[in-house]
Amino acid sequence: MSDRPVRVAVIDSGVNASHPHIGTVAGGVAIAADGSTHPDYLDRLGHGTAVAAAIKERAPGADLLTVKVFHRDLTAPIEALVAAIDWSAGQQADLINLSLGTANPDHAAVLADAVARAIDAGALLVAAGTSDGVDYLPGSLPGVVRVELDWACPRLGVTVTGKSAAAVCRASGYARPMPGVPLERNLKGISFAVANTTGVLARELRAGGRASVTIAFEALRRGGAGNGQRDNLSS
Repeated sequence: MSDRPVRVAVIDSGVNASHPHIGTVAGGVAIAADGSTHPDYLDRLGHGTAVAAAIKERAPGADLLTVKVFHRDLTAPIEALVAAIDWSAGQQADLINLSLGTANPDHAAVLADAVARAIDAGALLVAAGTSDGVDYLPGSLPGVVRVELDWACPRLGVTVTGKSAAAVCRASGYARPMPGVPLERNLKGISFAVANTTGVLARELRAGGRASVTIAFEALRRGGAGNGQRDNLSS
């Protein structure tokens, strides 16, 4: 068993490490539209920081790796997303959080290959599955923890339906609360259902465990009961 913390890669708009909900960041990178990298992963949009904060709320001891693919808005080309998945897997991430997705079926093959490479490296992807009747990629691919939004789910909880690798996890779409900001006026949506699920997994799984989807759903069933109150996907 590894003695390091669980390592979570957050592929999003970067992170602001000075935010009080974040603390330290174990590493990061920014990925340009052509897949090239540079070191400026500072979040200038706020979305990635909010996603990372939701994960840290449930797993404060997890190591965060931030992978910036959103720069001016919450869209990125498929080349950047694939490069981000590959970078995360190469950094020995245990979990890769994808609070995003594409509905373009033309990207299915290249994303399936990226998912397979990540699994081979020991990383487990957590991503948006179906939202408003649309199946998103890579969340709807085999080998990925598929997350759906459920506003009736307690904010700190996760529910799992179905069996084995075909199961679906449902979670609240509310972000981590900010002082003085009502939940309904804060960032919210499927992005945060994914992050909330990743946070539970980061708390329940062990580092270096190479968890499968089946193991992940077992962990979510075990640790997903929570308390509390009952976005944007791009192609």
